[in-house]
Amino acid sequence: MPRPIRSVEPLFIPMPDGTRLAARAWLPDDAEANPVPAILEYIPYRWRDGTRSRDEAMHGWFAAQGYAAIRVDLPGSGDSDGLLGDEYDEQELAFACAVIDWLARQPWCDGKVGMIGKSWGGFNALQVAARRPPALKAVISVCSTDDRYADDVHFMGGALLNDNLSWGAAMLAWQALPPTPSISGSGWREAWRRRLEHLPFFPALWASRQRRDAFWKHGSVCEDWSAIAVPVFAVGGWADAYTNAVPRLLEHLAVPRLGLIGPWAHCYPHEGVPGPAIGFLQEARRWWDHWLRGIDTGIMAEPMLRAFMEEHAPPGAPGDRPGRWIGEASWPSRLITRRPMFLSPGQLWWRPALSADLAVRSPLWSGLTAGEWMASGLPGEAPADQRLDDGLSLVFDSKELADRIEILGAPELVLELASDAPTGQICVRLGDVAPDGSATRVSWQILNLTHRDGHETPRPLEPGAFEIVRIRLCDCAHAFPAGHRIRLSISTAAWPTAWPAQDAATLTVRTGDSALILPVRRPRREDAAIRFEPPQSAPTGPATALAAPRIERRFSLDLVTGEATMVVDGDAFGAAPTRFEAIDTDFAHESRRDFSIRDGDPASARQSVAQSCSLACEGRRFRTEVTAEMTATREAFRIAGTVRAFEDDDLLAERRWDEAIPRDGV
Repeated sequence: MPRPIRSVEPLFIPMPDGTRLAARAWLPDDAEANPVPAILEYIPYRWRDGTRSRDEAMHGWFAAQGYAAIRVDLPGSGDSDGLLGDEYDEQELAFACAVIDWLARQPWCDGKVGMIGKSWGGFNALQVAARRPPALKAVISVCSTDDRYADDVHFMGGALLNDNLSWGAAMLAWQALPPTPSISGSGWREAWRRRLEHLPFFPALWASRQRRDAFWKHGSVCEDWSAIAVPVFAVGGWADAYTNAVPRLLEHLAVPRLGLIGPWAHCYPHEGVPGPAIGFLQEARRWWDHWLRGIDTGIMAEPMLRAFMEEHAPPGAPGDRPGRWIGEASWPSRLITRRPMFLSPGQLWWRPALSADLAVRSPLWSGLTAGEWMASGLPGEAPADQRLDDGLSLVFDSKELADRIEILGAPELVLELASDAPTGQICVRLGDVAPDGSATRVSWQILNLTHRDGHETPRPLEPGAFEIVRIRLCDCAHAFPAGHRIRLSISTAAWPTAWPAQDAATLTVRTGDSALILPVRRPRREDAAIRFEPPQSAPTGPATALAAPRIERRFSLDLVTGEATMVVDGDAFGAAPTRFEAIDTDFAHESRRDFSIRDGDPASARQSVAQSCSLACEGRRFRTEVTAEMTATREAFRIAGTVRAFEDDDLLAERRWDEAIPRDGV
């Protein structure tokens, strides 16, 4: 903390239509006398209580390095005026540009603004950059995507993710909370009622858009790479679900750009879990100093991509990941060779192999060891030993490797296959099999086979007809040790990650020309020079955990009925109920998800979610309770939900939804 700082809370930022956005600012004490660049984070997660400790640790640190750091709530969230619509709607993005213009004109700002964000904030940092507000000079986008359909919480490979329901319910629980009475003023209760009346039913809104149409193209910066004209620092983690965007941004953007991918889940790298965490804030300072202050910090002399090459670890092992940092001067890399491994019955070969037709129809509950689609780094979230799911799959193993093999990038599977039904789902997993037989998942992908030609125009399968299907797996970096085996596993279900296809199809894979293509990387001596400082952060205000963090994750199989169930229950995102002494406020968020399905009957699939948020402040107690449930027939999804909002023990408002959504090949 080299410079004394002060915090300004609340700070209200006026919008052109009179709406006020609530914010908190961290400023160097002498910023009015010596104006500094500003760094903006713009998200809907309640600056005052929802992300308070995280914000203080990061933005307070930036201020101590000589920046004005500003954390702003989206319109209609937290203590901001207005109403919250959908993700990344026109109001959100237009207001972001207005916020940047306002920041640039403040007496403590020198006119230059940077934008940083993780997840939602990483998304809108890229989207706002594409709008080119004049004062925005650079962005850092963490755990985000350039393609809202291909790599977000709603769909994977054209299959509907069950996270769509749970994330939509979480959004309802957060956004149904009231503004802080003393900050919002005498009209706070009426503003709260308007919010509740306006809340969209997020899960149904997103599930109804099953093709990659204009709805998803809005905000997907891959639609026009040239729109982004400022430097971009793209950051991700191998344990996160959003990392595929980092290599794409490096390949397609024309502006100065850097990529950083560590072993982490969905978190900022200075808090990175699984570790090792790094001094990410120092890397961000080097970036901001270069692009906002014109100081040559050496960061643009770093490799374009710095990535963590993961070594083998037992499945689900706690603690830091073993591995080392590597660097690529450009992307795509000239050090990477795409090497095919051909499929034959039960085996992978480095040369064309025996042709055979192999059928597979996995139980509909296959996929129980997949872990969370979007992991936060909590116990039990990582993929478990894959042997359980491999036993329900078509499996191809290499011989024991004579030499170590390192891969970096996206493996690809080229399959000749046929289906006995017009719809179907395929889940492909790349694994590292240790000498003891344990199987660690390295990469994976789900594909709704009606989307095999693309996500804009689904096409039913012709039963019995063989086709060539290409499946691009998730980007990864992994070293297969000598003595281990490379495994390819193919199943026809991915429960409870994704909703099952309309048909429980049997797939037939024709080996011989079918091949797994690995991005094999040649090591370089220069990798040894890549280093990061240990994590730093600013002190946070006094906060007390009111209970130990709670997490429960279990599944069961009823051998009489054939029903498989899974329960995930505990504190949402691992955050224990917390008391913030400085503002005399308690905050808690709990989540429970229940999944069930019976083999052979896709219509038996069921998911239910219960989310609750509790807020105690200024002598009042507030609580939101959200329930959501999803079932389906072959023709339609049915999504029902309820939001209930309480002040003390009195029910202030209740909303109910019950929607039938036609299935469009999903």
